[in-house]
Amino acid sequence: MKIIKWYQATMLGLCLAALTACMPGDMTAPTSGGAAVPASVDNWGLSFQTEGETPVGNAGIDELATYGACYVGDTEKKVIYLTFDCGYENGYTEQILDVLKKHNAPAAFFVVGHMVESAPDIVRRMAAEGHIVGNHTYHHPDMSAIAEQEAFSEELTSLEALYRETTGQEMSRFYRPPQGKYSVENLKQAQALGYRTVFWSLAYVDWYTDNQPSAEEAFSKLIPRIHDGAIVLLHSTSRTNAEILDELLTRWENMGYTFASLEELPNRTGNGEK
Repeated sequence: MKIIKWYQATMLGLCLAALTACMPGDMTAPTSGGAAVPASVDNWGLSFQTEGETPVGNAGIDELATYGACYVGDTEKKVIYLTFDCGYENGYTEQILDVLKKHNAPAAFFVVGHMVESAPDIVRRMAAEGHIVGNHTYHHPDMSAIAEQEAFSEELTSLEALYRETTGQEMSRFYRPPQGKYSVENLKQAQALGYRTVFWSLAYVDWYTDNQPSAEEAFSKLIPRIHDGAIVLLHSTSRTNAEILDELLTRWENMGYTFASLEELPNRTGNGEK
């Protein structure tokens, strides 16, 4: 119970970002080239302009690409990149893995140290079934408050070591900032470590275990806002996500979407080129 309350408390920043996604209007600061420049420290947020179209992030696609970061994939294909944030095991991850296997859908699971320590068999299953296991830091801190490369590196490399010890494999070089909190310096720090920072273009408030959304509430957020190249963020701790995932993936498939690994993300150069 203690770890659950801790994790929910640290998700307040992400909650604000999710609420931002419900607000109209362009919340970025465009440059002369039309790309948005990330603030020195920010919470990742989205503004949905039109249903079915790519939302506007508070940093632009090209600007993020300068640092090897992204929030959306190939916007010219009906493809979805499934990602799950895993702060702790709440009894639903294996059900999620079963559904992914049924649909032959690759996913990325961004884990923290507690998840690897407390559920090593599930983490090993993620890897064995071909999913990406990404770096969500060891302790899930506010990484935007860390300015020194050494301290930033320690949060990632300590998790790498634990994952290597647990699975015998190297951790994939994909990083997701806890709570979506980041700075330009963080993007540079992750890039220097060989990581690609991955935000998201579709998420909803799904992590409060004692206040789970209904299936209808979940579908009302996840179906209309899906878009080409969407990087979807879901939490593996969510009972609702586990219960609706089979139908959710089926609905998306019926809309013409396929599922791809983060390994297939376009490698943009920062000037709009792939």
